[in-house]
Amino acid sequence: MTDQRQDVFGGVDTHTDTHHAAVVDHLGRHLADAQFPTTTDGYRALLDWLRSHGTVRAVGVEGTGSYGTQLARVLTGAGLTVFDINRPDRRIRHQQGKSDPIDAYAAAQAVASGRANIIPKAHDGAAESLRILHNARTSAVKARTQAINQIRSLMITAPDALRAQLRGLVRADLITTCARLRPAADLAGPAAAAKFTLRRLARRYQELDREIAEYDAELHTLATQAAPDLLAVNGVGPETAARLLAAVGDNPERLRSEAAFAHLCGAAPIPASSGRRDRHRLNRGGNRSANAALYRIAVVRMQHDRRTREYVARRTAQGLQKKDIIRCLKRYIAREVYRALTCANITQIDLSQAA
Repeated sequence: MTDQRQDVFGGVDTHTDTHHAAVVDHLGRHLADAQFPTTTDGYRALLDWLRSHGTVRAVGVEGTGSYGTQLARVLTGAGLTVFDINRPDRRIRHQQGKSDPIDAYAAAQAVASGRANIIPKAHDGAAESLRILHNARTSAVKARTQAINQIRSLMITAPDALRAQLRGLVRADLITTCARLRPAADLAGPAAAAKFTLRRLARRYQELDREIAEYDAELHTLATQAAPDLLAVNGVGPETAARLLAAVGDNPERLRSEAAFAHLCGAAPIPASSGRRDRHRLNRGGNRSANAALYRIAVVRMQHDRRTREYVARRTAQGLQKKDIIRCLKRYIAREVYRALTCANITQIDLSQAA
């Protein structure tokens, strides 16, 4: 067994049923690795095993937002510093190979070298609850969209008499009419089968509509309690606030600056200049759900906020395209949202002074 007094760094490759842990010293030299089950006893055994090799300075855990969530909670609760580890890119895996011990040692070495510096989300408060509710709402919205698309697709091939009954109806009336259809007991005929299917799809749509309304009510209540300052930002509603809070987590202090928040949301501009052309391109990284929330805020302001419309007109006169203007707006909005998350008083960005 290794000297108890030395500083060691841990790394964990996480999976559904097992976690593979590894320990390295301050120079990154391999000391030991072992596998543990993803149970309460397994987490405790992993923690004790790490401490048996010396003073644990930090632990790198892959997937702290998925497979490694509970382990990160246990390690943080035990007073250890935990960093989130990204999966090695394909080039490194092609050179070094792929196995659980290799990935665990790579995570430990990333912590020991200082390359790993991402503090994971806490997953223990209102932001985590909002994430869970919002994910379920998103799934229900997709299922509702699929249901109405199936209804419209079936109407194309339905018998002419049924098509005539449903033709020209707006969505609400179409759903109500389909839900009231009375198919014959014998579904051998295409008309009866179409009526039966349309009724089931319409009732599924209605049930999903009620479910989404319940999610919206809960999101509004929870977001109001968790971040009233964020909801006060122009263009931010409960669903948008849920997206942003889920991306930030229950410990927003882990974001060192508003620039870090912009990078998290994929709203930080990426330089793409060449020669005499000075421009920035689309940032395809970051949390895409949070990026979509910033986009929605920008679109709402472009339609209803006078200052934003004036800014868009000025930037259009300077020769910028609409997509580039929206990228600029998302960067300013990210700054404003960050202040709402970290400061008691919200101060809006003065777009009249923006470049």
